[in-house]
Amino acid sequence: MRFDAHSGQYTLPPEHAFVLANPESPAFLPPAFDVAASLWHDEDEIFEAFRSGKGMGWHEHNCRLFSATEAFFRNGYRAHLTQSWIPALDGVQERLAEGGRVADVGCGHGASAILMAQAFPKATIVGIDYHESSIAVAKERAKEAGVGDRVRFEVGTARVLASKDEKFDLICFMDSLHDMGDPLEAVWAARQALAQDRALMLVEPFAKDTPEENVGPVARMYYSASAGLCTQNALSQGGLYALGAQAGAKQLLGIVKEAGFRSARVAMETPFNLILEGRA
Repeated sequence: MRFDAHSGQYTLPPEHAFVLANPESPAFLPPAFDVAASLWHDEDEIFEAFRSGKGMGWHEHNCRLFSATEAFFRNGYRAHLTQSWIPALDGVQERLAEGGRVADVGCGHGASAILMAQAFPKATIVGIDYHESSIAVAKERAKEAGVGDRVRFEVGTARVLASKDEKFDLICFMDSLHDMGDPLEAVWAARQALAQDRALMLVEPFAKDTPEENVGPVARMYYSASAGLCTQNALSQGGLYALGAQAGAKQLLGIVKEAGFRSARVAMETPFNLILEGRA
């Protein structure tokens, strides 16, 4: 904020407005404070989760967390998902334009699934999340957006992918894999559900591969959220491989390869996200 003594007026520089005052900006950060507010609301429960080591499930948090998380990620998805992230995957954009099938695992309130349905009207989208209340909201969001006939939402975990008869052209984990108690199993299940030579897309918080490289305000924000939310949710599910929100590309690509994908690469980076592609 700048103050002009002659006019007596305060002004917000454009680069600050992009972060603080433009609700359509992909860098709009006020929803992050709502995430923090949910942590304050659940302070006693989170402390107990640290003491016991049992973790705290996503569903156990104050409902403010769910709407804040949607708002925090939605603008970035709106700016990048169908415009640059999906086009960065080999042949995926063309396949979805022709009418492919997509699974969005850990879909929350359905923001990314709805955006894909809007961009690819011939495609069929399935959103999956273990949190029943979030799935109920996602169904309402899809109706409001006019894509309820092309987006199906289900309560479940990544494990359901391995048991489905249908095969997918694209399976996405949108900022969700690091929250899961067994991410290797989740990626393996995705591998079983992909058609031959089809794609896995992991959208994960941006991070370098070592803690000493993860510095700056974005890294501090992600580490804080990871300690109170992401890692706690993984621990509540067994935590066999609790990644946290600063896993880095090396560790994530290693999981993709271990799960049986024939190739894995970093397709794109933004200041907030890593976008990784695995090919079945």
